[in-house]
Amino acid sequence: MRRLNIKLVIIVGAVLLAGCASPPKNKIATAEEIFAMAPTQRVDNGAIFQLNRGIALYEDNKARNIGDMITIVLSEKTNATKSASTNTSKDNSIDVTNPTLLGLPTAFSSSLLSSRAMSLASTLESSKSFAGDGDSSQSNQLTGSVTALVTAVLPNGYLRIEGEKNININQGDEYIRIKGIIRPVDIRSDNTISSTQVANAEISYGGSGVIASSNDMGWLGKFFNSTWWPF
Repeated sequence: MRRLNIKLVIIVGAVLLAGCASPPKNKIATAEEIFAMAPTQRVDNGAIFQLNRGIALYEDNKARNIGDMITIVLSEKTNATKSASTNTSKDNSIDVTNPTLLGLPTAFSSSLLSSRAMSLASTLESSKSFAGDGDSSQSNQLTGSVTALVTAVLPNGYLRIEGEKNININQGDEYIRIKGIIRPVDIRSDNTISSTQVANAEISYGGSGVIASSNDMGWLGKFFNSTWWPF
């Protein structure tokens, strides 16, 4: 019995921890890691032109190489609405009249069931109905900007970018992280691009501190609202 109680406590503890677990945050590569991904450029000693110091005389100064910076203009807005309604109804009715035999209605009596005369007439009725309604709506909006670094140049010329911004405001920390793939032709002349033009975008916005903690549900509430709660 004691071992059973110990196992029960362990199971309950694991369930509670699962209920209050938070999803992992997307890790952004550091600048050192990004520059380590760039191929080593050959240095020509004594030469005026260097491959790693190219100057675009007739082009806008846009991101094109690993380690270059680009500003992502956040303009995310989503609206989702879903509604469902179901109504079903079914009625059954069966009426069997008492048959006649030789012109007389059939009747019988049995001392085991009843002392009065009985017939074969039967009536059966049944009905069932179901009604269900459901509505769901969600709206999100995120505006602002965050500057990212090019982490890779894909074989087709597309650029993989990663960026992060951390802000500390009045006892609270907020962060914005973005990852994705962009096309160089979508980059504007001021070296910016809209977040709606980022493919495979991973945008995370969150925070920590006093305000974030006040909006966070307690661990017991998370357990009762998780899929582990069987009711």
